[in-house]
Amino acid sequence: MREINDQEFANETNDGLVLIDFWAPWCGPCRMQSPILEQVAEELGDKATLVKMNVDENPETSSELGIMSIPTMIIKKDGRILDKLIGVHSKDQVTEVLNQFA
Repeated sequence: MREINDQEFANETNDGLVLIDFWAPWCGPCRMQSPILEQVAEELGDKATLVKMNVDENPETSSELGIMSIPTMIIKKDGRILDKLIGVHSKDQVTEVLNQFA
């Protein structure tokens, strides 16, 4: 999973199915979610792109999207926000949500 920043957000998330993981290094639940998302990314392959965004380093996008707690995952398809997952989710939960939109 690749890390993106405020400047890259639009270009990196406006094409195809994308899950953006909003996280911070100090967040325990975020550290629990990260390996789960790595597994999801491996399983889905080309069906979806998964990226990470550090909320401390990228306050602009986090603020625009109303990210109030982390981890929060936003699912976008072709630039439109389709869903938001807040808190830690299992691999099956994340995969099920992404497959709805794939």
